[in-house]
Parts: sequence; structure tokens; C-alpha cells
Amino acid sequence: MQKTSKTSMGTYKRLLVYVKPQLKLFAISILGFLIYSSTQPLFAAMVQQIIDTLQSKSRENMYYLPLFFSGLIVVRGIGSFLGNYFLAKVSLNVIHVLRCEIFNKYTQLPTAHFDANNSGHMIARITHNVGQVAQATTSAVRKVVQEGLTALGLLVYLFYSNWMLSLVFLVVAPIIALLVNYVSKRLRMLSKRIQESIGDMTHITSELVNGHRVVRSYGGEAYERRRFLESSSYNRRQSLKSRITSEIHNQAMQLIIALALTFLMYMALFFMKQSSVGEFVGYLTAAFLLPRPIKQLSDANSDIQTGIVAAQSLFDILDQDDEVDEGAYRVERCKGALEFKSLTFTYEGANEPALIDINFKAEPGQTIALVGASGGGKSTLANLVSRFYRHETGEILLDGVEINAYKLTNLRQQIALVNQQVTLFNDTVANNIAYGALATASREQIAAAANDAYATEFISKLEKGFDTEIGENGVKLSGGQKQRLALARALLKDAPILILDEATSALDTESERYIQAALQKVMRNRTTLVIAHRLSTIENADVILVIDHGRIVERGPHRELLEKNGFYARLHAMQFKE
Repeated sequence: MQKTSKTSMGTYKRLLVYVKPQLKLFAISILGFLIYSSTQPLFAAMVQQIIDTLQSKSRENMYYLPLFFSGLIVVRGIGSFLGNYFLAKVSLNVIHVLRCEIFNKYTQLPTAHFDANNSGHMIARITHNVGQVAQATTSAVRKVVQEGLTALGLLVYLFYSNWMLSLVFLVVAPIIALLVNYVSKRLRMLSKRIQESIGDMTHITSELVNGHRVVRSYGGEAYERRRFLESSSYNRRQSLKSRITSEIHNQAMQLIIALALTFLMYMALFFMKQSSVGEFVGYLTAAFLLPRPIKQLSDANSDIQTGIVAAQSLFDILDQDDEVDEGAYRVERCKGALEFKSLTFTYEGANEPALIDINFKAEPGQTIALVGASGGGKSTLANLVSRFYRHETGEILLDGVEINAYKLTNLRQQIALVNQQVTLFNDTVANNIAYGALATASREQIAAAANDAYATEFISKLEKGFDTEIGENGVKLSGGQKQRLALARALLKDAPILILDEATSALDTESERYIQAALQKVMRNRTTLVIAHRLSTIENADVILVIDHGRIVERGPHRELLEKNGFYARLHAMQFKE
């Protein structure tokens, strides 16, 4: 579902929707800029008044002019403060709302979106692109309103003073409009390239930071430096093109205005012979004040075009479909009967199915082990149970109810998942165990879960115990310690279905022995799906499913499969040949 208008005007109109709740603040800001802008033609009028007063024999008003000048400066300052301060409030509120909307949207997007999109670009949207929108809704709007009103005020004064001479500005207006239209299109194109390059640089940097050990171990420093250099150089070239375009635009605009003013001055010498010296000087003063606000409007146009492209990238995300959740069925706690019926699944864009005609049933409390070569479809099968991907062909039944009929949050409440790649957060040990919906758990419950996962032994040795900060993704912990925290999190959840995706692969032999003992205890009342390459960890499973190229090629308990002398027996022999 793509609702976003692809036109720049449509995008900017949509941005203005975010300003609606801030209309009072925006109105005060506009009032401030009106006050500021009204002082510009008044300065020109004051110059006229000063000259006419100096030329007149009666100088009775002369002593009030300095006070009038000081008053204009004060009023101008008040207007500028009101305009800038309240517009900044409006803009920062809009940016805050947009940034939160994007982040909230990320929490609702389907897993397939994260698979298909570069993480650097996703991060850049919420950092750099939102900043570009800020530029378009702060300094750009300030310039448009403040300088636009100033230019309008000066033009009104010029037309009021001598409308025939001022018609010269109507002649150059179409030329300026054509120039602005061309430059705007080019700036939008360059801005899109710049934002994409920012995403690439963010992605490369993120990969280096997260994978610095691999980079150093395999001598990838030169390769990563070259990747970043190429990305940064591209960004520099596009940024330079954008800057050159803006500068040429500015100079061309100034040249057009200068030629118009030259012609205007030439005409004024002929057609203002009957005017007073004050009127003549006041008129030319207003005319020569005009280029500055026009230049500022030209600068604002550059910011606005950049902001429009940035806003479009944000709206593209906001218009993505959320994770499909059409189910309404809820249950407090399911029994855990899990059944696959004629399930076939193909990833979006793939040529061949990842799973083909999968049929099996796990009774409540049973342990089903999935084994086979990498890429055979074991993790895909586990991901379908949690509805990270939506199946179309066949059925997956939980307690006899198709999982697509469940409310998504309710379905996932029934499942505890432990992956091979453990995800931990830069927080305390306790908060990593009692994460998300588990945050209401008491310290006693957290400690009990840690104890069952045999994590208490290393937690007690940490400086602050459960209150120790473990760093980004648990950088201060070993692989086995991270895995035990993930198991503790799953134990605390106490869900009727447990999915262990290579959950013991990061453990040393001693830790694995402890964990196996803990798992035997927690599996008794839970339906458990175990994905394992190390066959020693699943010998006690009720049923072992051997999956090869998306199909179940063998099934049965450990001893029975060994006696068949088939796929499983060959896998077992390869692991235990010594």
C-alpha cells in the first residue's frame, strides 16, 4: 500500500499536516516575522523623511527621527525573537513527532522488510534524514516567511511610491520562476543521492564497529577503508554538485536582479524628475534592499528541496504495510499442541520453496528436534511458528487453531525463543533477563530464572551482580554467558512453547552440561522445538525430524533412526567417527 504523493508539493503538504497541532505557536511566529518584515520598508521611508526634512526650511520633526530609528531597531529585534523562537519550537516538535513515528513504525514492520533493507539506510533515515527535514522546517521556513514578507513589504512600498517604474519586477518574475523550477529539480535529484550515500557510510561504519574483531583477524582494514573512502568520495562529489548548483543559482538570481535594478535606476533618473530628493533616495533605497531577501529565499529553496527528498524517504517508510495481524483469537495459555499440515513455504523473490509438504505433530510437552545440513529449512520452520513470515500454503495449528487466526501479540506470548545469535542490550543483567513484557517480574523471579539457567555462578562474580551493565550486545560477557542469559530470559517468560535455535552452540562443554540439565527440567511441561547441529544435544528428543532441501526425509527417535542407517545415521557417524 503506497499512499505517498510522489510530487514535491504533495510531500510538503503532508509535512504541513504535522504543523497543524502547532498552529498557535506557528501563528505567533508568523506575527513576529510580520513585525520584523514591516520594519524594512519603514527604514526606506525614514531615509526619505530624513532627506526631505534636511532639505526643508522647517526642521520641526528632525529631533524625533533618531528616536524613531531606535524604536524601529527595538521593534525589529522583538519581531525577530518571536518569529525565530516560536518557529524553532514548532520545528523541533514536528521533528520529535516524526522521529518517534519512524521508530515506532520500525517496531511494526514485518521481518521481510528488515531482510530486504540495508540497516545503514534505516538508521540514516531516523538520524540524518530527519535532520534534513528539520532544516526544511526551521531555517528554510524562517527565511521563506521572514524574507518573503520583507520582499513583499519592499515591493508594496515600491509600487506605492511609483507603480509604473516598479513594473520592471513583473518582467523579471517569469525568468526567476523558470530558473527556480530547474534548480529545484536538480537539487532534489542530488539530495536523494547524498542521502543514499549517507546511508551507505552509516552501514559500512556499523559493520566495522560490530565486526571489528573479524575485520582485524582477516586483515580487512584496507578493504573497509577503501569501501568507506569510495562511499565518502561519492558523497563529497554529490554534495559539491549540490553546492555548485546552489551557488550558480544564487549568482544568476543576483545578476538578474542587478540588471533589473540597473534598468530601474536608469528609468528613475528620467521619470522621477518631479519627485523630491527624499522620494528618489527612499525609492532607490527600498529597491537596493530587495536583493538580500531574494538571495535568502534562493538559499531557502535549496534547504526546502533537500528537506522534501528527506521527507519523502520518511513517508515511504510510514506508508509501508505493518506486519499482517488479521487474527482475533486469544488464549490465556495454550496447551502447546503444534501441528504442521501440508506446509509449503517460499520466501518472497525466491525461485524455489524453502519448505515442501511438511507434515508432523508435536503433542503438549513433547520435544521435537530438527536436524540436517545448513540451509535445509530448519530455522525457516521455527520462524513460521512465531509468524515472523506468513505462510500461504498448508496449515500450522496451535491447539487445533490455525496460527494466522491468533492475535499476533497473543501468539508470541505463547512462545519463548532462544537464537544462536543472542541479542542483548546495553543495560543491566537483570533488565536483559526481564526484558520487554517481562519487566514487571520481581527480583526473586529473575534470580530463580538465572539460577535455572546456571547463570547465577558468573553473575555473582560481576562487580554489581544483577545490576551490572553488560555493554552493547553483552560485549563484556563470553559466548556461553550470553547464551545462559538468553536461556534465563526464556525461562522467565515461562511460555508453553520453547524454540531453541542452536541455543547451546556457543557453550563450552561444562556449561553445556549444566544447560542440558536445566533444559531437561524446563522441557517437561513445554512443547519444545530444538534446532541442533550437535546431535549429542538431542538424543533424548521424543521425535527427531531430518530435514533436507526443505523436505522431511526421516523421522523417529534417536535409536530408531540409527538402526535405519539412513540420513540421520550418516550425520551421526560423521560427528562421532572418532
